[in-house]
Amino acid sequence: MRDTDLANEIEFMTARARSVGSGRADTVLAELDLRVRSYSVPSLACSGQNPSRRELAGFLSLDPSQIVALVDHLENRGAVTRDQDPRDRRSNVIVATQPGRLLCRQARAVIQTAEDRSLHDLNPAEREQLPSLLRRIAFEPTA
Repeated sequence: MRDTDLANEIEFMTARARSVGSGRADTVLAELDLRVRSYSVPSLACSGQNPSRRELAGFLSLDPSQIVALVDHLENRGAVTRDQDPRDRRSNVIVATQPGRLLCRQARAVIQTAEDRSLHDLNPAEREQLPSLLRRIAFEPTA
Protein backbone atom coordinates (compact mmCIF):
# COMPACT_ATOMS: atom_id res chain seq x y z
CA MET A 1 0.00 0.00 0.00
CA ARG A 2 3.05 2.28 0.16
CA ASP A 3 2.58 3.11 -3.54
CA THR A 4 -1.02 4.30 -3.22
CA ASP A 5 -2.07 7.93 -3.59
CA LEU A 6 -3.03 7.95 0.08
CA ALA A 7 0.45 6.89 1.17
CA ASN A 8 1.88 9.88 -0.70
CA GLU A 9 -0.43 12.53 0.76
CA ILE A 10 1.35 14.85 3.19
CA GLU A 11 -1.51 14.91 5.72
CA PHE A 12 -1.67 11.11 5.80
CA MET A 13 2.10 10.76 6.15
CA THR A 14 2.30 13.30 8.97
CA ALA A 15 -0.60 11.62 10.78
CA ARG A 16 1.05 8.23 10.38
CA ALA A 17 4.45 9.56 11.49
CA ARG A 18 2.78 11.08 14.56
CA SER A 19 1.04 7.83 15.35
CA VAL A 20 4.18 5.73 14.96
CA GLY A 21 6.32 8.20 16.92
CA SER A 22 3.79 8.62 19.72
CA GLY A 23 3.43 4.86 19.99
CA ARG A 24 7.20 4.46 20.37
CA ALA A 25 7.37 7.29 22.88
CA ASP A 26 4.43 5.90 24.88
CA THR A 27 6.19 2.54 25.05
CA VAL A 28 9.39 3.96 26.55
CA LEU A 29 7.53 6.45 28.76
CA ALA A 30 5.46 3.61 30.27
CA GLU A 31 8.41 2.72 32.52
CA LEU A 32 7.90 6.14 34.14
CA ASP A 33 4.10 5.77 34.24
CA LEU A 34 3.76 8.48 31.60
CA ARG A 35 2.43 8.85 28.09
CA VAL A 36 3.23 11.53 25.51
CA ARG A 37 0.32 13.70 26.67
CA SER A 38 1.12 13.42 30.35
CA TYR A 39 4.84 14.01 29.69
CA SER A 40 3.97 17.24 27.88
CA VAL A 41 2.63 18.87 31.05
CA PRO A 42 5.71 18.56 33.30
CA SER A 43 7.93 19.26 30.31
CA LEU A 44 6.20 22.59 29.74
CA ALA A 45 6.09 23.25 33.48
CA CYS A 46 9.86 22.67 33.61
CA SER A 47 10.37 25.18 30.79
CA GLY A 48 10.11 28.06 33.26
CA GLN A 49 7.06 29.47 31.47
CA ASN A 50 4.60 28.40 34.20
CA PRO A 51 1.72 27.85 31.77
CA SER A 52 -1.91 28.15 32.75
CA ARG A 53 -4.31 25.33 31.96
CA ARG A 54 -5.73 27.42 29.13
CA GLU A 55 -2.25 27.96 27.67
CA LEU A 56 -1.51 24.24 27.95
CA ALA A 57 -4.78 23.35 26.22
CA GLY A 58 -4.07 25.76 23.38
CA PHE A 59 -0.45 24.74 22.89
CA LEU A 60 -1.15 21.00 23.09
CA SER A 61 -4.38 21.25 21.05
CA LEU A 62 -6.34 19.49 23.79
CA ASP A 63 -9.70 20.17 25.35
CA PRO A 64 -9.35 21.98 28.72
CA SER A 65 -11.06 19.03 30.45
CA GLN A 66 -8.23 16.79 29.22
CA ILE A 67 -5.71 19.19 30.75
CA VAL A 68 -7.51 19.07 34.10
CA ALA A 69 -7.28 15.27 34.15
CA LEU A 70 -3.58 15.32 33.20
CA VAL A 71 -2.74 17.95 35.82
CA ASP A 72 -4.78 16.12 38.49
CA HIS A 73 -2.85 12.90 37.81
CA LEU A 74 0.53 14.65 37.88
CA GLU A 75 -0.37 16.66 40.96
CA ASN A 76 -1.36 13.44 42.77
CA ARG A 77 2.07 12.05 41.84
CA GLY A 78 3.74 15.14 43.30
CA ALA A 79 5.19 16.15 39.91
CA VAL A 80 3.41 19.51 39.56
CA THR A 81 1.51 22.02 41.63
CA ARG A 82 -1.14 24.58 40.80
CA ASP A 83 -0.04 28.04 41.91
CA GLN A 84 -1.91 31.29 41.67
CA ASP A 85 -1.17 33.05 38.38
CA PRO A 86 0.51 36.38 39.17
CA ARG A 87 -0.94 37.75 35.92
CA ASP A 88 -4.53 36.82 36.81
CA ARG A 89 -5.52 35.97 40.38
CA ARG A 90 -8.54 34.03 39.10
CA SER A 91 -6.32 31.57 37.28
CA ASN A 92 -3.65 29.01 38.18
CA VAL A 93 -0.33 28.18 36.58
CA ILE A 94 1.24 24.76 36.51
CA VAL A 95 4.64 24.58 38.19
CA ALA A 96 6.99 21.61 38.27
CA THR A 97 8.09 20.36 41.68
CA GLN A 98 11.56 19.00 42.39
CA PRO A 99 10.30 15.40 41.83
CA GLY A 100 8.61 16.69 38.66
CA ARG A 101 11.89 18.12 37.38
CA LEU A 102 13.59 14.78 38.02
CA LEU A 103 10.75 12.97 36.23
CA CYS A 104 11.09 15.36 33.32
CA ARG A 105 14.85 14.69 32.99
CA GLN A 106 14.23 10.94 33.07
CA ALA A 107 11.45 11.24 30.51
CA ARG A 108 13.58 13.34 28.17
CA ALA A 109 16.25 10.65 28.22
CA VAL A 110 13.83 7.87 27.26
CA ILE A 111 12.10 10.10 24.69
CA GLN A 112 15.50 10.51 23.02
CA THR A 113 15.65 6.73 22.66
CA ALA A 114 12.28 6.67 20.89
CA GLU A 115 13.25 9.63 18.72
CA ASP A 116 16.50 7.97 17.67
CA ARG A 117 14.54 4.88 16.63
CA SER A 118 12.01 6.94 14.66
CA LEU A 119 14.72 8.88 12.84
CA HIS A 120 17.19 6.04 12.24
CA ASP A 121 16.72 6.14 8.44
CA LEU A 122 17.55 9.86 8.21
CA ASN A 123 21.08 11.05 7.60
CA PRO A 124 22.58 13.70 9.95
CA ALA A 125 21.67 16.61 7.65
CA GLU A 126 18.05 15.41 7.40
CA ARG A 127 17.86 14.96 11.19
CA GLU A 128 19.11 18.50 11.64
CA GLN A 129 16.64 19.94 9.11
CA LEU A 130 13.52 18.06 10.25
CA PRO A 131 12.79 20.03 13.46
CA SER A 132 12.97 23.32 11.58
CA LEU A 133 10.58 22.10 8.88
CA LEU A 134 8.13 20.68 11.42
CA ARG A 135 8.27 23.88 13.51
CA ARG A 136 7.34 25.90 10.41
CA ILE A 137 4.35 23.65 9.77
CA ALA A 138 3.24 23.41 13.41
CA PHE A 139 3.73 26.98 14.63
CA GLU A 140 3.97 29.48 11.82
CA PRO A 141 0.80 31.42 11.10
CA THR A 142 -0.78 30.76 7.75
CA ALA A 143 -1.29 33.70 5.41
